[in-house]
Amino acid sequence: MDTFVYGTLTNPEQVAQVVDSYSYVGAAVLDGLHPVEGRYPTLAPGGSVGGRLLRTADVAALDAYEGVDRDLYVRVSVPWVGDASQHGDRVAVYVGDPTLLDVADDVHWPGDGSLEARVERYVDDNDVTVRPAD
Repeated sequence: MDTFVYGTLTNPEQVAQVVDSYSYVGAAVLDGLHPVEGRYPTLAPGGSVGGRLLRTADVAALDAYEGVDRDLYVRVSVPWVGDASQHGDRVAVYVGDPTLLDVADDVHWPGDGSLEARVERYVDDNDVTVRPAD
């Protein structure tokens, strides 16, 4: 699976502590979301952020690292705008819960429902995409 990473997982030493096998497959830009700092970095609606594409089969280890089971982060699928033969037509992106990351005043995900549902709706309704970095 290819995952757009924008925080601690852009550091190879950190990734090596999380998964057994991985590679970085290029620099990328996430358009439609921007980074915000809190207890851990997360994303908020609007803007863009540079990062890397991380490829690993160990999705369970990434989910555990990001605290998906504790509802700290959600993993959402974002369209890839580029050569689909290299990355498929979508990549994963982790988005943190602003309340749990102490950034609630800075981040508002519109709509009702779970954080995952609100982020997915925002991605779909606002043409959020991941593309190769220039």
